[in-house]
Amino acid sequence: MDTAAARSRLEAMLADLDRSIAILRGETPERDDSRADAGAGLAAHDRVEAALASLERHRGGVAAALERIAAGGYGLCVDCGEPVPEGRLEARPDAARCLPCQTGHDRRR
Repeated sequence: MDTAAARSRLEAMLADLDRSIAILRGETPERDDSRADAGAGLAAHDRVEAALASLERHRGGVAAALERIAAGGYGLCVDCGEPVPEGRLEARPDAARCLPCQTGHDRRR
């Protein structure tokens, strides 16, 4: 994947993530312990917070990919330095690692 196409896709992803995050932040239910069904409010709040955390992690990965493009390191694994396969970048333009390194990274987490 050429870097111009990757940059365009990543910028579009970043804009979508920013919109989703803004929407969820605007819809964050307040915790209300005085309600008869306080557990429902707590559960809704926790779901929104979990979704926000996931979106923000994804946003961080997309922003990091844009930084790698600017620095000239896009498409190279951040762990081993080998090229990330083209198909992986097509499927996940924000991929920072080759598959073996990503597998090792996931196991360590």
